[in-house]
Amino acid sequence: MSFSYQTHLDDAEDRMDKTVEHFADEIRGFRTGRASAGLIENIRVNYYGNSTPLNQMASITVPDARCLLVKPFDPGGLKDIEKAILAADLGLNPAIDGGALRVTVPHLSEEQRLKMVARLKSLAEDTKVSLRNVRRDTIREIEHAQKDKTGDVVLTEDDVKSAKSAIQDILKKHESSVETTLGKKSTDILEI
Repeated sequence: MSFSYQTHLDDAEDRMDKTVEHFADEIRGFRTGRASAGLIENIRVNYYGNSTPLNQMASITVPDARCLLVKPFDPGGLKDIEKAILAADLGLNPAIDGGALRVTVPHLSEEQRLKMVARLKSLAEDTKVSLRNVRRDTIREIEHAQKDKTGDVVLTEDDVKSAKSAIQDILKKHESSVETTLGKKSTDILEI
């Protein structure tokens, strides 16, 4: 059996890995009712005319389960950070406490939790669609390589079938990863 399509599969797996990583990064900011630095670390702060991620301007710690403590590296950015957190519309109310901000994470109502889980499921479905698009593109590339007999490697019908089977297995693995991440995050959100 020829593995001349392996580069296509490796490329597809790499693209799918990045898609799943993006999904995981995107849902880190979802509120679970417990304080987490991921809630606010990527908020963009207008700081001296530049849009800067909060985690590059301040240290974010979690002193207890319902509170975040944001200590800016430059105390002059405290008001800008406060404005950015309020503008992010996450339902968080920061309070200036000396040279830092205390951000209390309020309890989520059942309705808010259900809305968040629905949004999370929508993001997971969008991620799966992206994964399927990678599969489709890879299959097209392999079929095109098989039809184009001018290259160094000629793909047979069996090679194409094997490649389609392998790309399907890769897709299933990544979709399973998305489902696992979705399940864990949904459970965290629905816990009281």
